Amino acid sequence: MARDETILLLHGQPGAARDWDRVRAAIGGRGRTIAIDRPGWNGRSAPLDLEGNAQAALAPLDDERIDRATVVGHSFGGAVAAWLAARYPARVEALVLVAPSANLASLSRLDSVLAAPVVGRVASSALLAGLGLALETAPVRARIAGGLALDDRYLEVAGRLLLRPSSWRAFFLEQRLLFRELPALEARLPDISAPTTIVAGAADRIVPATSARRLKDQIPEAELVLLDRADHLLPLRNAERLAEVIVGAAGVGWARPHRFR
Repeated sequence: MARDETILLLHGQPGAARDWDRVRAAIGGRGRTIAIDRPGWNGRSAPLDLEGNAQAALAPLDDERIDRATVVGHSFGGAVAAWLAARYPARVEALVLVAPSANLASLSRLDSVLAAPVVGRVASSALLAGLGLALETAPVRARIAGGLALDDRYLEVAGRLLLRPSSWRAFFLEQRLLFRELPALEARLPDISAPTTIVAGAADRIVPATSARRLKDQIPEAELVLLDRADHLLPLRNAERLAEVIVGAAGVGWARPHRFR
């Protein structure tokens, strides 16, 4: 397969490929971007574990005979990206982890509730349905759009996604997957050989910046970029800054020889 300067973008949960639209626009012609709807969020397949997500992420690269890419993952997508880099190092030029849920330090007490066998399923469904119903109401959606500097149309489509029972199921199962699979991922983090950049928001209340600092120590030679006053929605609210980080990290990856261990 021919080498291509490709940037593969993996969304979080709940989420969709369109979460990266602002970042892709900001990257522009400086790199070829591919964003996928992960399993469980694409309307076709069931949620999968980290390995299944990694295989799904590699599929579009294989289809286009692209041997290596810069892999970018946000939140749960960060865990997938890190797993991919640890398991398939020959496929990853560089790794960018954006507010990643990639170690146990990223999990909170709320995550524990949302992953609980019975309570978690009910709570996850109620949380997503409540947000979806709020976004269906035009005045509420307009206030949220103004307060978060997001597009009304984006929020309208996101609201429909949150109201799908398949989304409730995917969210709940991925919450449980985090607790089950993050210990195995943490054990593999020292095996990551791709140049790695971790991007975190200093005001992130979903995945705390402390977990990103811990992750920096777990991945060899990783760099941490901490964005002041930024929250968890980095691809949506800090797209231009994030695009600069991604392009810079990708350039480092393309310039450096791959380090095999």
